[in-house]
Amino acid sequence: MTSSITTSSQPDRPVRPNHTFRQLRGRHSPAEFAALVRRAAREIGERVSCDARYIGRVEAGEIRCPNYAYERVFLHMFPGRTLADLGFAHRSAVRGRGARPAGDVPLVLAVGETRGPVDPYDPQNGSEPQDRFEEQDRHHPQNTYETHDNYEESDVLRRLFMTGGGATVAAATLGPLGSTIDAVAANRPPHRAGSSHAAALEEAVRRIRLLDDRHGADGLYRRAAAPLRAAYALLDAGATRQTTAERLHSGAGELAISVGWLAHDSGRFDDARSHYAEALATARMTGDQGLEAHAFCNTAFLARDAGRPREAVRAAQAAQRVGRPLGSARLMSLLALREAGGWAGLADRTGCEQALARAQALFERGHSDADPEWMSFYGEAELEGLEAQCWSTLGDWRRASRHARRAAELQDPHFTRNIALYTAELADDLARGGRPDEAARAGLRVLDLLDQVQSSRIQGMLAGTARVLLPHRRAGGVQEFLDRHASTPRVV
Repeated sequence: MTSSITTSSQPDRPVRPNHTFRQLRGRHSPAEFAALVRRAAREIGERVSCDARYIGRVEAGEIRCPNYAYERVFLHMFPGRTLADLGFAHRSAVRGRGARPAGDVPLVLAVGETRGPVDPYDPQNGSEPQDRFEEQDRHHPQNTYETHDNYEESDVLRRLFMTGGGATVAAATLGPLGSTIDAVAANRPPHRAGSSHAAALEEAVRRIRLLDDRHGADGLYRRAAAPLRAAYALLDAGATRQTTAERLHSGAGELAISVGWLAHDSGRFDDARSHYAEALATARMTGDQGLEAHAFCNTAFLARDAGRPREAVRAAQAAQRVGRPLGSARLMSLLALREAGGWAGLADRTGCEQALARAQALFERGHSDADPEWMSFYGEAELEGLEAQCWSTLGDWRRASRHARRAAELQDPHFTRNIALYTAELADDLARGGRPDEAARAGLRVLDLLDQVQSSRIQGMLAGTARVLLPHRRAGGVQEFLDRHASTPRVV
C-alpha cells in the first residue's frame, strides 16, 4: 500500500536564502560546520543540538533569526559581528503574532489543560517566552524547537516553580504534544503522523529533561504519562515518510526513558522498569543502537538502586556491547560507571576499581560529535558523584565524601537537582564517617534547595542522614538540621 503524502501549509512570507551565512561556512560541509557550532557552544557553556539540517535551514532562509542560545554561540564564533552581519533579520522583525495558517496543528498546549490567559508558552501570548521561537520557524513542518536550553526560559521556569510547584511547571511546559494528547483522550488518534509531530515529540523529551535538571521528578511524573501515551499513538498511526517514522520511534523511546527516569527518581521502581523495557523494545524493533544503549544504561542504574547489583552489572555490560560502535568515549565512560556501581553493590572492590579506572580513562578522551544529546548532564561533576556513590556502597566514607564534595563544587548551577543530590550524598557520607557537624552543615544546604527541587530520592537520603545523626544532637548544627528536617513537608 502506498502512503499518501500530506503537505503542511507553508508560511506566507517569501523565503530568502542567507547567502552571508553560507559564505561564513566556507569549505566546511554542513555537518562539519554544525560540529564547529556545537564545539563553540560548549566553550561558552551553552548546549545546542545543531546538525546539518539546522545549518541547511539557516542558509535556506527558513530561520530568519536564531533563538537566544544560538545567537550567543554565533556571536562567540564570529566576534565583533552582529546578527545582521551574519545575514539574519532583526529579532523585532520576526517576533510578531502572525496568524496561524489554516490547517496547522497547534503544538503548544498545556498537558491536560486548555489555553488560559496565564499560559506562558501560548504562541499567541505576548509574554517573554514567545521570544524563544523564530516567528516563521514556529509553524514550520520540520521545526526542531531547538530552544530548550536558553536562560530566558530558565528564569520563567524558576518563577513558575517557586510560585506554583512542580505540577504547575509541568502543566505549563510539557505541552508540545497538546493537540495529540487531546485527540488520544477523545479516542481520535491522528490518521498519519508528520514531521511536525516528530518535532513536538522531540521537544517534549527536552523539556522533561530541562525541568528534571532543575526541579527533580516528583512534580513531573504524573504529568508525563499523557505525552507518552500520545507518542505511542503517533507510532500506531504511522508516518508520512520513513525519516519521520524513524524520528518518531527514536523520540518515543527517549520519552519512555525520560518518563522512566521520573518514576525512578520518585521511587516508583516498578513503573520505571516497565518504561525502560518499553524503550528497549522500541530500540530493538528499529535497530536503534543509541536508544538501546540508553535504555540498558538506565536499566543498570535502576537495578543498582533497587538492590539487584548483579542485574546492574549485566545491563551495564550489555549497554557497553551495543554502545561501543557508536564511537562516543563519554558514553562508554558513563556505562563503565554503571558497571562499577553494580560491582560495588556486590561488594567486589576489585571489579569496582577496574570499572572506575576505565571510566576515568574514557572520560579523559573528552567530548566528540558522537556523544548523544541526552548525555548533556554527564560532566566531571557527575563522574565524581557516581564514584562517590560507589565508595559509599563499599563503606569507604572518607573517599566517598571527598568525591561527593568535589561533585557539588563542580556542578553547573543549571543542574539544581544534581547540586542537591551531591550535597545530600556528602551529608550522608560525612555522617556515617563520624563527622556529624560537617554532615549537618551539608544537610542544611540541601534543605535550602528543597523549595526548588522535588525528589523522593533526595528526601530519602536526607531521612537516612537524619537517622544517623540522631545520637549526635550535641554536635554543632545537628539539632538545627534535625529540627528543620522534621518540619520539612514530604513529597506526596
